[in-house]
Amino acid sequence: MDKIQKALKKLRPRERQAVKQIFQKLANGALAGLDLQKLKGRDDVYRIRKGSLRIIYRMTSDHQVFILAIERRSNTTYNA
Repeated sequence: MDKIQKALKKLRPRERQAVKQIFQKLANGALAGLDLQKLKGRDDVYRIRKGSLRIIYRMTSDHQVFILAIERRSNTTYNA
């Protein structure tokens, strides 16, 4: 089981559903309405904020999305 599946499994059902909806929006390129921000010091890494959850992802130049992490907000969330 990869770390994204493991993180999804730890979420509450309502949070899991919200994250899946965010994944669908990312896949469709519908970024409007998402609280997203480019991370400092990174060329292609962004975060989406949904409540206390943070979804860290990388978008390539050909618009492929790679989910790097799903975490609750903490002091170590953005440290890689």
